[in-house]
Amino acid sequence: MAIKEVVKAPAKVLSSKTKEVDVIDEKIIELLDDLYDTMVEYDGVGIAAPQIGVSLRVAIVELGEDILEMINPVVLETRGEAEDVEGCLSFPDLFGMVKRPTYVKIEAADREGRIYELEAEEFEARCILHEIDHLDGVLFDSKMTRILTQEELDEMYADVEEE
Repeated sequence: MAIKEVVKAPAKVLSSKTKEVDVIDEKIIELLDDLYDTMVEYDGVGIAAPQIGVSLRVAIVELGEDILEMINPVVLETRGEAEDVEGCLSFPDLFGMVKRPTYVKIEAADREGRIYELEAEEFEARCILHEIDHLDGVLFDSKMTRILTQEELDEMYADVEEE
């Protein structure tokens, strides 16, 4: 378990499709732990293996108190659409508006190798889809409808703090 350096765009590993995990072994479990430590250190809500330089289909997302570990995730279904602000650890200081489905159903494996299905909506769906995009070499800046200025971000955060 270690904090890794976050790979920044335009590194090739970020825009390349990742390889499926064949065997969930100690190296994959260590990768999950490293992803968690790195995500926490850099104050993220999700992180994918390519963001620490590893081209494997492994990602994690913080869902409230729980950490969703996704090995070889597959999107089974999506519905709806909403535009909201997104950022990314691999693009420091870049935030923009991105349209994504408001519902997602996925299938993935956990660190024990158990296959599970999970349904998520709104912010959680957005985070899961953002990380799965990383595994497919798709970066959020390619989906942005517009970049947000620092002033717009400050206003958004001020509005949230007032609520």
